[in-house]
Amino acid sequence: MDLKGRSFLTLKDFSPEEIDYLLDLAADLKGKKKKGILGTSLKGKNIALIFEKPSTRTRCAFTVGCVDEGGHPEYLGKDDIQLGYKESVEDTARVLGRMFDGIEFRGFKHENVEKLAKYSQVPVWNGLTDDYHPTQILADFLTMKEQFGHLKGLHFVYLGDGRNNMANSLMIGSAKMDIDFTIIAPKELWPAQELVDLCKEYAKSNGSKIVLTESADGVSGADVLYTDVWTSMGEEEKAAQRIALLSPYQVNMELMNKTGKDSTIFMHCLPAVKGKEVTEEVFESEKSVVFDEAENRMHTIKAVMVATLGEM
Repeated sequence: MDLKGRSFLTLKDFSPEEIDYLLDLAADLKGKKKKGILGTSLKGKNIALIFEKPSTRTRCAFTVGCVDEGGHPEYLGKDDIQLGYKESVEDTARVLGRMFDGIEFRGFKHENVEKLAKYSQVPVWNGLTDDYHPTQILADFLTMKEQFGHLKGLHFVYLGDGRNNMANSLMIGSAKMDIDFTIIAPKELWPAQELVDLCKEYAKSNGSKIVLTESADGVSGADVLYTDVWTSMGEEEKAAQRIALLSPYQVNMELMNKTGKDSTIFMHCLPAVKGKEVTEEVFESEKSVVFDEAENRMHTIKAVMVATLGEM
């Protein structure tokens, strides 16, 4: 499958077959790395890593993935370039596109990563925006395939802040990949209706379903329980309000047991605030696969770079 030259901004832009291809490529690259076999597909390629928001997993995954394939990553923090301040995003994109072969962006406005893709003329990869976090979803799906052997027909439940970038992206990815998807959250934190309707269209064509509910009884039959921090970066002033609103949706062992399945796993994109959205007991239990997810950020991000920029 040829994805050369494509940007990776949201899973809305990719077919189920293309997502499967990226997951298979990531699994292959992971297997090779475990054997000490590294690639050269990014040899001679220079990659800009733009970070408006700090990061552990995203920065490390892009850096190590790039180096593993022979490329050179250049970190550009918010104080290193004038993105959108002294220089427009469009102009910065045109400059970076002349100097770099690919660009990663992690920041606030999704329109900024779209402008980078439009004006740079090189592949651009979304490392997280306020609306979407697509590289995390690939890591989550690779982890689920490792745990269950398949994605189709799994029952995935997300609890907590249902209108953040993770809930949005998990809903899109699940609808595309024929995973039954449930958001359990207070109504005021449900995703935008326009996105829900779009994902229901995806789900209808793939035979899966999307459910939004305020009731924790929705965890019944779940294969995966997933949560995220209750207060996203840039929303710190809402912390007390979110804790009061979302405390009934904490993932604890009682909730894990309500799925009725011994095989249910717990997932979290990290970093976690233990004692808030998830208890220490669940986080540290053998049900938790959060560090498999964290490692798989590297393998799936490497796959995205190799597929869209590398010489295969």
